[in-house]
Amino acid sequence: MSSPRSGPLPRLWAALVLMAIFVRELVLSSIIMARTAFAREINVQPAIVAVPLDLRTELGVAIVANLVSLTPGTTSLHTSPDGKTLYIHAMDTLDEADVVATIKTSFEKWVRRMEGAA
Repeated sequence: MSSPRSGPLPRLWAALVLMAIFVRELVLSSIIMARTAFAREINVQPAIVAVPLDLRTELGVAIVANLVSLTPGTTSLHTSPDGKTLYIHAMDTLDEADVVATIKTSFEKWVRRMEGAA
């Protein structure tokens, strides 16, 4: 028997929510990157961050990696061979744990729901 989150309607809802989250992140990140680009003094702290993933499919990993790359200020660099870790470059970060938490609670959470997982 399938769980209530594995049917087509919950997955469609998750995809719509994910699109809205991505648009919000796109706009906010674009504003931050524009401010950084036009600042008189650029003071950024770039970092390479390992983001542990709890996704079930390679497609889920690819979706999260592409959403990260499409968001200004971040880019996906590599995934571990088992698909459990995504390495990203963040242009400006004060706390790597905050970057991980943001990706896991926004993009990964809703991609998992699209996969039919909680």
